[in-house]
Amino acid sequence: MTVQKILGLFFTFFVSATVLADDIKLNPSHPEQYTVAGGDTLWDIAGRFLQRPGQWPQIWHINPQIENPNLIYPGDVISFAIVDGKPRLSLNRGGQSGPETSRDEKLYPQIRESELKPAIALIPSERIAAYLSSPRIVGPDDLAQAPYVVDFVGEHLIVGTGDRVYVRAIEEPESLTYTLYRPGHVFASPETKEILGYEAKFIANLSLQAAGDPATLLITKSSSEIRKGDRLMPHQETEFTLNYFPHPPESDIKGSIISVLDGVTQIGRYNVVAIDKGKDDGLAVGHVLDIYQRGAIVRDSFSRIKSDEVKLPDEIAGTLLVFRTFERVSYALVMEATQAIHVLDRVQTP
Repeated sequence: MTVQKILGLFFTFFVSATVLADDIKLNPSHPEQYTVAGGDTLWDIAGRFLQRPGQWPQIWHINPQIENPNLIYPGDVISFAIVDGKPRLSLNRGGQSGPETSRDEKLYPQIRESELKPAIALIPSERIAAYLSSPRIVGPDDLAQAPYVVDFVGEHLIVGTGDRVYVRAIEEPESLTYTLYRPGHVFASPETKEILGYEAKFIANLSLQAAGDPATLLITKSSSEIRKGDRLMPHQETEFTLNYFPHPPESDIKGSIISVLDGVTQIGRYNVVAIDKGKDDGLAVGHVLDIYQRGAIVRDSFSRIKSDEVKLPDEIAGTLLVFRTFERVSYALVMEATQAIHVLDRVQTP
């Protein structure tokens, strides 16, 4: 299943009937209506009405007269209203009303052509596509004990798609398709220094041609140069979905950004980061966390106490959305950044 189809399935909204108007943080400059345009994302549309886009499900009104109201298309109109003292957003499907006809006018069957427009995405899918299926986060022995490339078939110095490799040792195959990985980041807790997981970076996909020691495998897809010593693991056919609209975790989660996966030093909007919380901590796909820039420790030169240091307060710096979880680590996309964000900045339940 492609990323576009996954995101195109789209989001099931859960509306809480007990939400009070005081709990909703409206955008002071919100419009009364907004017509969805091509290139919009649902997160950006929610931001036009709310200070916290993750609160959208709390005021989303499901119109039973609209087929599949959870899908929003360009041309649809989002309307804002106060109903029974509570804010509400509702959807009017664009292009539903046809031309007016008189009572005496005869109608005849005819074919009408209309452009097929895809539903808008929650987030820019191209920002996370490379991280939905790879890399993986594995345990300390998973790669070390995995079969590895020992040599290339033929007199090749470099191999790629279409070439073959020898692998030690696949004598009793678990699968006919394998993925080649190389060790990447080591993820550790900033507080305890405990190892949380090891990144296995995607290198290639291979198909088994002959089992044995060594086994022979054909490279069917590669993203970079293949090296002797690269490790193989059975290919995983895992479906990743983002079928829930963003919402805060049900529990109080406090963690840290431990890595940025885009190869940048300063983190901004739409950068992919790793955080030190995962499934074991109660995180799930779709959870939204606030990001706090850690306050610096400064020396108070006016204090009577020599070497007196002051810890400045942590400041809100943005919002992230979790899109893939492992046992103790998660990948997340920075959705908003009001100031520069750095590795080791805090994340927590809004």
